[in-house]
Amino acid sequence: MGNFKDYKACSDEELIDRLRAGETDITEYLCDKYKDLVRKGARSMFILGGDTEDLIQEGMIGLFKAVRDYDSGRDASFFTFAELCINRQIYTAVQASRRKKHIPLNEAVSFYSQGDNREEDGRLLLEELTDEAMPDPERLFLDKERWEELEKMIESSLSPFEKQVFDLYLTQMSTAQIARVLGKNEKSTDNALQRLKGKLRKIIRRDDD
Repeated sequence: MGNFKDYKACSDEELIDRLRAGETDITEYLCDKYKDLVRKGARSMFILGGDTEDLIQEGMIGLFKAVRDYDSGRDASFFTFAELCINRQIYTAVQASRRKKHIPLNEAVSFYSQGDNREEDGRLLLEELTDEAMPDPERLFLDKERWEELEKMIESSLSPFEKQVFDLYLTQMSTAQIARVLGKNEKSTDNALQRLKGKLRKIIRRDDD
């Protein structure tokens, strides 16, 4: 702990270089420094399923991997690389958990998320999906059976990639962040997002008929 005060004056990249040179306390310092980033990732992914403490633990594993694997000559800033590793680790854990335990959409997500991830025209996802053709979005939230049926329609309509994009979009990630987590380019990720929105509009409107 005694060296931590000295570490604060250094950039993350400098600290990584010193870690590689043998200052092992730096790993503990960086994990402590970015524990709130881990908690943020765990909270955002919680809507996809999983226990918060378990997700935090997975996030810390991702952070440790970031410290271990970061290469200043290859990767972006350590912060960006750490965020990517944390989110990938948590999302992988969520996917594994969901394969074992099905979580109904109505229990896992709220389309009324109040984060900053808005479309260019300022509308939230639900507002875009419903548009003027459905002036009362609360009609969507009727009963569990309807939601379960709606989820089945969504699952069968979206491709595996589109479903991944949809999952991460609901955590309020930007298109760029989703692309990084999934290891795809932004163009293909944005195309998948637009496709799945079109499919969801059709599903919701058909379900409302």
